[in-house]
Amino acid sequence: MSVDKVKLPADADAGKGGLIGTLKAMPKRVYHSVFRFRPLPKTHMERSQAVAANFFLHIHSAKTTERALKFRTTLGLGLISLYLFIILVVSGVFLMFYYVPSPDAAYDRMLDLRGAVFFGTFLRNLHRWSAHAMVAVVFAHMVRVFLTGAHKAPREFNWVVGTALALMTLLLSFTGYLLPWDQLAYWAIVVGTAIAGYAPVIGEDLRFILLGDYTVGGEALLRFYVLHVVVLPTVLTLGIGLHFWRIRKDGGLARPDTDEE
Repeated sequence: MSVDKVKLPADADAGKGGLIGTLKAMPKRVYHSVFRFRPLPKTHMERSQAVAANFFLHIHSAKTTERALKFRTTLGLGLISLYLFIILVVSGVFLMFYYVPSPDAAYDRMLDLRGAVFFGTFLRNLHRWSAHAMVAVVFAHMVRVFLTGAHKAPREFNWVVGTALALMTLLLSFTGYLLPWDQLAYWAIVVGTAIAGYAPVIGEDLRFILLGDYTVGGEALLRFYVLHVVVLPTVLTLGIGLHFWRIRKDGGLARPDTDEE
């Protein structure tokens, strides 16, 4: 009874050289576990399979116009907005390790960040200026989308999603304004919530929901903190995922795929 020899794949042979051979083959094996197609695909079918099998390739548009790939068309404003949001999340998590959402401690903790915490001033300023920059870049991104016609059919829904994301960005900036608990933040929230109170029908209820009381105090600080670090970032993250998915499904970056170059 004869047994046919089974030819092992190249990756299986790599582990036969002992520990040294396994360590040498490890980078290649890790690379091939992420990028499954090798060598590079040559046919349309292989390219489609390669894109479908890779997450980073799959989130990109299946097709786009040559004009949309030029930097001067998009200015990279959408990705810059995403990068600023990531910076805000990371720096915000570090700030949460020290900040206390209490009227008795919030302002003192902000002072300690400026004088007693290592790199505290840098971290707070990074978070603050990234928030200002994100508001400005998101606004510029929406202007770019409008001027390049990227809001036209079949992208109307994604324009609505983007508008909602811009609103979430403004709300994030607004809720973060109260957290330092200084005079500027206090009176800004007093004015802001008073304006919200003038909304028809639901104005007073909306103001009470935001403040948790009829005046700005500990309840308002706690609610703004929860909105700022949990609710709004979660909604914004889900919205960004939907936004990128719609960009891919709608076929490009700068304008509808029905337009000709």
